[in-house]
Amino acid sequence: MMRTRESFSLAAVAIVATAAMGFVLIKLGNRPAVKKYLQKTKLAVLPHLWSGARRFTTPPLPVRGAPQGHIALDPSEYPEVRRGDTVETLHGVQIADPYRWLEDPDSPETVAFVEAQNALTDSILKRCASRDRFKELLTRLYNYPRFGCPFKRGSRYYYTHNSGLQAQNVIFTQSDLQAEPKVFLDPNKFSSDGTVALDSFTFSEDGSLVAYSTGSGGSDWRKIEIMRVDKATGEGRKLNDVLEYVKFSSIAWTHDNLGFFYNRYEPPSKSAELGTETDTNVDQQLWYHVVGTPQANDKFVYAVPEHPDWFISAEVTDDGRYLLLSLSAGCEPTNRLYYADISALPRSTSTGALDLTLYDRSAPVGVRALPLTKLVDNFEAQWSYVANEGTSFTFKTNLAAPRYRLVRTDIAAPGHPKTWPDVIPQHEKDLLQWASALKGDMMAVCWLRDVASVLQLLSLGSGQLLKSIPLPGLGSVRSFSGRRTQSEMFFSYTDFTNPGSIYRLDTADERLEPELFRKTELNVKEDLTQLETKQVFVESKDGTKVPMFIVGKKGLQLDGSNPTLLYGYGGFNISLEPGFSVTRLCWMLAYGGVYAVANLRGGGEYGITWRDAGSLHNKQNVFDDFIASAEYLIHTGYTTPAKLVTQGGSNGGLLVAACANQRPDLFGAVIAQVGVMDMLRFHKFTIGHAWVTDYGSPDSARDFQYLLAYSPLHNVRMPLQEPRQYPAMLLTTGDHDDRVVPLHTHKLLATLQHIAATAEGNEQLNPLVARVEVRAGHGAGKPTDKIIAEAADIYAFVAEVIGAKCRQGGQI
Repeated sequence: MMRTRESFSLAAVAIVATAAMGFVLIKLGNRPAVKKYLQKTKLAVLPHLWSGARRFTTPPLPVRGAPQGHIALDPSEYPEVRRGDTVETLHGVQIADPYRWLEDPDSPETVAFVEAQNALTDSILKRCASRDRFKELLTRLYNYPRFGCPFKRGSRYYYTHNSGLQAQNVIFTQSDLQAEPKVFLDPNKFSSDGTVALDSFTFSEDGSLVAYSTGSGGSDWRKIEIMRVDKATGEGRKLNDVLEYVKFSSIAWTHDNLGFFYNRYEPPSKSAELGTETDTNVDQQLWYHVVGTPQANDKFVYAVPEHPDWFISAEVTDDGRYLLLSLSAGCEPTNRLYYADISALPRSTSTGALDLTLYDRSAPVGVRALPLTKLVDNFEAQWSYVANEGTSFTFKTNLAAPRYRLVRTDIAAPGHPKTWPDVIPQHEKDLLQWASALKGDMMAVCWLRDVASVLQLLSLGSGQLLKSIPLPGLGSVRSFSGRRTQSEMFFSYTDFTNPGSIYRLDTADERLEPELFRKTELNVKEDLTQLETKQVFVESKDGTKVPMFIVGKKGLQLDGSNPTLLYGYGGFNISLEPGFSVTRLCWMLAYGGVYAVANLRGGGEYGITWRDAGSLHNKQNVFDDFIASAEYLIHTGYTTPAKLVTQGGSNGGLLVAACANQRPDLFGAVIAQVGVMDMLRFHKFTIGHAWVTDYGSPDSARDFQYLLAYSPLHNVRMPLQEPRQYPAMLLTTGDHDDRVVPLHTHKLLATLQHIAATAEGNEQLNPLVARVEVRAGHGAGKPTDKIIAEAADIYAFVAEVIGAKCRQGGQI
């Protein structure tokens, strides 16, 4: 094989990515047909190579393709998509970007592209025999009452509730836990189609006011409004306050109950239809709003213009005295920590509210800086407030503790953070997830032990264990409510086969025993006790043991015949804990399917070391972990490649798309939802710049090499050996997704279809299609009917592809 700079394509470089695979592929590469193919699929040329070198960061070129599914689509049926001539040079490498024009979501050409692709996909979905039956079963399964953990604000209790098929959850209130509940706020009245959703709500300290934020069409943009609460009746009266251009915002009430701090941005260039723009979100601002005044009177009190990509989060301490500011750069689990003494800030003589005019950065001249003390002024670790007694503060941190610990300091004379003593030292294995201070010398602490929750009560003062709270099984504490001023706490438990139970515990009772407060009951006739969850530890490529949960019927035959859904994420320090999913339950009931969740590196399951092992230049480990998980399911007899489906969303969409590029032979179908697909331009749109801390920067020459090596968009190539095709792929996105903008899906789809239609000798008959939802975003706030419709389309499609038959009535 020639090793000249001119003839060596990226594909050829990938051939020698590993010594073992490289030996096989070099022999293949000597074949004239393969050599010709490698030259024709040239996408980029690396800036330097050394003769005989074996050090490459690129994954191996796929050798064998995917099995043929039960849906065949001739590439001639794909819509004709114009290929532009955009080529740019990045770090000495020429990168072709023929679908750059798809980055404009509003152009008539992009709109026509979406319409044509949706029409093609709909024509295929109509061929899926189980679509209507799955939707009917899923609708029935979804129709069960769901409750959130109660919490107390002021003299009243609140909780969220959905009767079953309501588009959005409703907030109810009670004067006490035995009183008749009444509706406090019903988001279903926000819009006729359910696409305006309640995002968050935060009560003032005395419970007399609530600030709530809403989002429209799935966008990350928020609008904050305020209601005044009648403490006697629980009625809420909406005020005239409306705060706009809010995004990624905290809401921090001052304890005078007269105002709060919040975050906003400058209006985007296209503000009429928020959520469809691709402008980068930089220069976040911190503002203070006084209740009853227009937003135009709000005070712009803090920003970091010299670091436009930083985020600012505000919190007021439990005693109301201090404002805490957490500054973060991207998504790395580190932050700086500043504070201000609220009691020292000026107040209006007429209203008593904070008067921050002196610090208003929107004023033309004479602005003073908000008087902040920099407690931690570097990004060496993460710091989260737990509690304080005067100037004695307790924080959760990962400083010198990748699995986290609790420390304490006196902010009046703090010393260096490395000297702050432990309250709870780092555990030798378990991950300290969170700690919540309760009334008196008590705190609830949740650990993650091999990806399952452990809940304990400890002394806030000494960290001594007081009580381990028994949990029903291998699951997770999904939600928790409790406050420093209250002895009462609530928590919910759930797992893969249990929709959840809520427990109440009063720490004023010396027994410290939780009592079952409410058990969620499914509206199903199926016996879910016939399902079981197993946890296995899969050996990845480098020998790392990767945990994976496998859920299926008891006594499952390991003969390779089981339709299997493998889900993964592997990034951003996010842990995939056991949790109940109606759609995955429906998958198991409808098709006799198996559901597997792989806890990949890059996530937070074992702390920062685990996260770092799958981030930046270690990202290939995540794909290797997922591939190893797929191989385990195949080799142990759960399934075969023809019956294995992968699914991932956002960073998980990147995951499954990258693995489809690298090992198409392992998968029958791939569901890539709202995925990050263009790893060379992700940082240029909306909030993408924040992901540089996980992925690396395309503007860095060193990071660029790693990103190019696995970027789904830039590694679409037909396998070398028959069957020379990709697995069936369904890409999904929303037209209002302003987090991972739709252009990622559009560009990858166009590239897949082009290669399928033009690559010489390809055998692509598995469909490569997309589903683009209208008035939908990244996933948050999606109404129930849209969730059901999307799931029915997705699972009916993959079931048809892999030949899974829908069981009558969904019996186990």
